[in-house]
Amino acid sequence: FTRSEVNNALNNLSCWMKDENVSKNLATKLDCAFIRKDPYGVVVIIAPYNYPINLLLVPLVGAIAAGNCVIVKPAELARHTERLLAEALPCYLDPETFAVVTGGSEEVTKLLENQFDYIFFTGSPRVGKIIMTAAAKHLTPLTLELGGKNPCYVDKCCNFQNAANRIVWGKFFNAGQTCIAPDYVICTIETQERLMPCLRQAIREFYGDCPQDSPDFGRLIDDKHFRRLRAFLECGRVAIGGESDECDRYIAPTVLADVKEWEPIMQEEVFGPILPIFTVGDLDEAIHYINRKQRPLVAYAFSCDCKVVNHVLNCTSSGNFSGNDTIIYSTLVSLPFGGIGYSGLGKYHGKFSFDTFTHQRGTLLRCMGLEAINTVRYPPYTEGKLQLLLSLVDVKRKGMCTLLILSIVMPQGTERDQ
Repeated sequence: FTRSEVNNALNNLSCWMKDENVSKNLATKLDCAFIRKDPYGVVVIIAPYNYPINLLLVPLVGAIAAGNCVIVKPAELARHTERLLAEALPCYLDPETFAVVTGGSEEVTKLLENQFDYIFFTGSPRVGKIIMTAAAKHLTPLTLELGGKNPCYVDKCCNFQNAANRIVWGKFFNAGQTCIAPDYVICTIETQERLMPCLRQAIREFYGDCPQDSPDFGRLIDDKHFRRLRAFLECGRVAIGGESDECDRYIAPTVLADVKEWEPIMQEEVFGPILPIFTVGDLDEAIHYINRKQRPLVAYAFSCDCKVVNHVLNCTSSGNFSGNDTIIYSTLVSLPFGGIGYSGLGKYHGKFSFDTFTHQRGTLLRCMGLEAINTVRYPPYTEGKLQLLLSLVDVKRKGMCTLLILSIVMPQGTERDQ
């Protein structure tokens, strides 16, 4: 991911940096109007533990490309990676343009007491609120890349084994510690019964009969997160997996059935290798349930019927959307990546990273001559001057305006003014 971001920036930076000419009105026809791409100044990037290299270096590429100086704060929970980044980055980057700050929440709190020009944070909504509060004290703009409960709708018209393979891969990659992993499957009871054996087969093919022995299945970051996730195993019914080992911080790839809306696992982001299946009556009920919750970072839909996938896309709101696959969309540097509402604000990847860390400075350059043209805006004011000025600066609407007249038939006996 990082190498792709670097190469994409090197390939396109000269184009991204160019002044962007804009359209002009009659009053400025002889002038030069454009958008200048300026860096914000000194920015802070705070990274999470789950992808401690990728989620620090990818925004760093955009920040440097945009011309900023950067303070990077690696995740303290990934302590070996934190030390590696602190030691290695100065070997590759100009130390006058960046600095690495290590430590935990106390150090971050102290850091954010200072005034910066931009803050980029990836993490949980809970910590995101703290970061946003600190930014508000200095009116500092920021990007928040958070998480949420990403729904994964599975339709009755589906290639269930293919869907199961892609859901299992996306959910249990990095032991479920991925902000864009499917958080829960939402489907009908009949679909659940058809999907369950396919999920079981995919888990066995990917990780073997004993996933704890698989070199391809990860572990949880610390004991606190292990205990939080193990408590979720009390929700619903364990249909697949359920084994755990606290000494190894291991929880098996687990699927829960018969999960109820009020249970803890449906109230907060799972962020671990546990996949609850929440059943509904039909597609409309699924969409209604998704829309009652906070808007997620990503929504997924699986169906062989493209109309179903598009219906979920059209009728829900999320930071991103993917039909018939999980996670892989995030590899596209041409797509913006970011949340909406509770799942965050702002976006990055590719040019979107450059734009995030760039102040787009509206610029108009005029000559000192031709003063006669300007007299229309100077006092004394007259009706004639006003009309002429409006004609010079107004934007005219193109095309015709269509007026729709709605005819309402009132029931007999109903008062018209009602």
